[in-house]
Amino acid sequence: MSERYILLVEDNPDDEELTLLSLRKNNLAHEIVVVRDGVEAIEYLFATGQYASRDVMNAPTVILLDLKLPKLDGLGVLKRLRADERTRSLPVVVLTSSSQDADVIASYNLGANSYVRKPVEFGAFVEAVSSLGLYWVMLNRPPPVHVT
Repeated sequence: MSERYILLVEDNPDDEELTLLSLRKNNLAHEIVVVRDGVEAIEYLFATGQYASRDVMNAPTVILLDLKLPKLDGLGVLKRLRADERTRSLPVVVLTSSSQDADVIASYNLGANSYVRKPVEFGAFVEAVSSLGLYWVMLNRPPPVHVT
């Protein structure tokens, strides 16, 4: 896997397909890893369970995190990431259909770097994800990975 990649945490197959299409349309990510629930996201990021052989030092450039996930919701994932020194500074963009103020506040309080509501209209969705990809993959400088 290349150095720069996106981790997409999304349980909705339609939203996953649209997000992948949007990112690949603009060649914003050569590698996109998809996990489909919060527990799988934690296992992936901490190289445990089915991902125990993964190199934990190969961290994603950005995590696109849905909030409404099975097993462990996005806020639970975010809380776990920010509680661990190894993942505390990973860029996390909450990409969700929720427009609830409580979700926005909780996401930022738990350390989200950005909160983006998924547009309902196809063209707007593609544009929003493309803009996210452009900024987080091409423009933003991620923190260096630290060995612990």
